[in-house]
Amino acid sequence: MSENKTVATTDSVKVFLDKIQDAQLRADCYAIVEMMGAASQQKPVMWGSAIVGFGSYHYVYESGREGDNLVIGFSPRSQNIAVYLKGGLAPLEGELAQLGKYKTGKGCLYIKKLGDVDPTVFKRILAKSCASAKPG
Repeated sequence: MSENKTVATTDSVKVFLDKIQDAQLRADCYAIVEMMGAASQQKPVMWGSAIVGFGSYHYVYESGREGDNLVIGFSPRSQNIAVYLKGGLAPLEGELAQLGKYKTGKGCLYIKKLGDVDPTVFKRILAKSCASAKPG
């Protein structure tokens, strides 16, 4: 069975974020680090070379494939910030209706800039996604 391509590393989140040339994007990413850290009660960790993640969980599929993944995280991209949320987007429909300007992909939330979304709603989304990773 193949190994996961994206795994937690010991690379520095600060070094990664400081390389972002666009000042607004860099500031947004640092703000998201604070929000995700508060929601998850975890420190940021690099997953692969371009994802900042918080918390982790172990999964096992019926096929026998298993691995670890981040609970919440994000990746700054040239077109947007990809936000990864455990549990997908379906349980967040109520919050998404109030979030502001965003797009979705397969299980991802894409925001152009943090100013496009309601920060209170965004924090609720992060907290709800983290809660889905807790047993019980």
